[in-house]
Amino acid sequence: MPRVDAETGKPTPSRTPTPQGTTVPPAATRGPALLGRLAVPAGVLAAVAGAFAYVGGVDPNEPGHYPVCPLLRFTGVLCPGCGGLRSAHAFVHGDVLTALQANAPAVLAYLGFAVLWAVWVVRVARGRPVRVALGPVHLWAAGTLMLAFTVVRNLPFGGWLRP
Repeated sequence: MPRVDAETGKPTPSRTPTPQGTTVPPAATRGPALLGRLAVPAGVLAAVAGAFAYVGGVDPNEPGHYPVCPLLRFTGVLCPGCGGLRSAHAFVHGDVLTALQANAPAVLAYLGFAVLWAVWVVRVARGRPVRVALGPVHLWAAGTLMLAFTVVRNLPFGGWLRP
C-alpha cells in the first residue's frame, strides 16, 4: 500500500529496499525523467560556455570586433559594463587579476553564476523546486553597489577601476 503524505493526502513515492539495506530512489529521480529535467540547465550552460568560448577566441582588446559602448562613445562616461568583454576574455585565459582590473563586478557575476547554476542542477536532480527570492532590499543594494562602482570608476581617484 502506498504511503500518503499527512498534509496533502497525496501518495508519496516510496523507496525500494535493496538486499544490501540501502534504498533506491523513486523512478522519477532516475533515468530519462532525470535527463529531461536536466535539459534546461544543460542548455543554459551550453549557451554560456559558447559565449565565453567566442569571447575567449575573439580578443576584445583589438578594435573592430565588438561594438563600442554607446554611453562611453557619446559621453565619455564608463558604464558598469565597460570592460566586461575584456574581463571575460582574461577570465577565459586564466588571468584573474587582469579580469578583476577590467571589471571586478563582472568577475563576481561569473562566479555567482557558477554557484547558482550548480545549486540549480543539484535541486533539479533531486526533484526539488528552484526558487531565488530576491526582495526589494536585495535589488536596491545591488543597484546601489553598481551605482557606486560606476561613480567611483569615473572619478579621478577611481582610475584603478577603469578597464
